[in-house]
Amino acid sequence: MTNELITVALPKGRMLEDSLRLFTVIGANGLENLRESRRLIWEDTTSGLRFLLLRGVDVPTYVEHGAADMGIAGKDVLIEQGKDVYEPLDLGFGFCRLVVAEPIELQGNDDPRAWSYVRIATKYPNITERHFSRKGIQVEVVKLYGSIELAPMAGLSERIVDLVSSGKTLAENGLVEVEEIMKATARLIVNRASLKTKYRRIKGLIDRLAEEVRALRS
Repeated sequence: MTNELITVALPKGRMLEDSLRLFTVIGANGLENLRESRRLIWEDTTSGLRFLLLRGVDVPTYVEHGAADMGIAGKDVLIEQGKDVYEPLDLGFGFCRLVVAEPIELQGNDDPRAWSYVRIATKYPNITERHFSRKGIQVEVVKLYGSIELAPMAGLSERIVDLVSSGKTLAENGLVEVEEIMKATARLIVNRASLKTKYRRIKGLIDRLAEEVRALRS
């Protein structure tokens, strides 16, 4: 092993615990420092890995530009951003769905097949625009960064496009699912230049992670 560390970008939030667990299983040490403190970086010289703790939406940017050699990101984020990264592995955790939702009071008289124009609040403007364009529906997208469920109640939009897992948050805010756009899970992504210049080490990490993912699924 060379002295150069492989830098791995991990996402804060719902996928962090599974991400930490996965790298711990393949031999990374001390990752509890990222979980239990305010640290945003951890170096484990024993395993030759450096970890960065980032907002999930920033992981693909760090990997694409080479600030991280590899990272973990949701498939929804990867499709939305369209970054030029290598995606060798579906990690299987972090499952969620991207859906169109509307206030429950609209559901009784609403027929999505008759839509010609919709106003949508979402964190996913690119996916949303492509989805409705394919259906021949004109869409006005209101880009938000959080609290998407509030938009219909505040009169900002008629409907939303957002991630759901259990659907509990939609129900608590008086919303119902209209249709599913896509399913998403966590993916391992790799910087293309790093894969060439550090091929043996990065390929070894990919293989060990893939073996662990197969074991968890069996």
